[in-house]
Amino acid sequence: MDAAEHYLQDIRIQFGKLKELAEGAVAQISDEQLLASSGEESNSIANIMRHLAGNLRSRFTDFLTTDGEKPDRNRDLEFETPPDTSRETVMAAWNLGFSRLESTLAQLTPDDLMRDVYIRGERHSVVQALNRSITHVAYHVGQIVAFAKQLRDTDWRTLSIPRRRRT
Repeated sequence: MDAAEHYLQDIRIQFGKLKELAEGAVAQISDEQLLASSGEESNSIANIMRHLAGNLRSRFTDFLTTDGEKPDRNRDLEFETPPDTSRETVMAAWNLGFSRLESTLAQLTPDDLMRDVYIRGERHSVVQALNRSITHVAYHVGQIVAFAKQLRDTDWRTLSIPRRRRT
């Protein structure tokens, strides 16, 4: 396997791990906690998930042929909580965003990695765009896990190696 094939294989694995990590955290909180925010300038876990879903849907729909910032995306609305927001609507959007990502990643070939793509009119290689996206997803998944852990406090079930346990 050459480096390009290895990169494509690994980026799919790493995005999958991040999705699983966020979902493991969200599974531990109540619907009320999912929608709760700690203040006016703070985001709920649901809003962070809606934001990532919108970002992934936009970036990875027609990834190689259209700008990653689609005209139908309204980023600011991703940080609002419409009255009909529920765990089901959040998860449906989340799954759609990741489905677009996974479908695109499955279609990419090593020859695509140095192609140009655009995000908000800025040129990126496919590698740069993928690295930009995984960094963005990791940042927000970290927030999701940290917020969920705070909400669960002593009832938190670790998603990694438990403290004081060596492996």
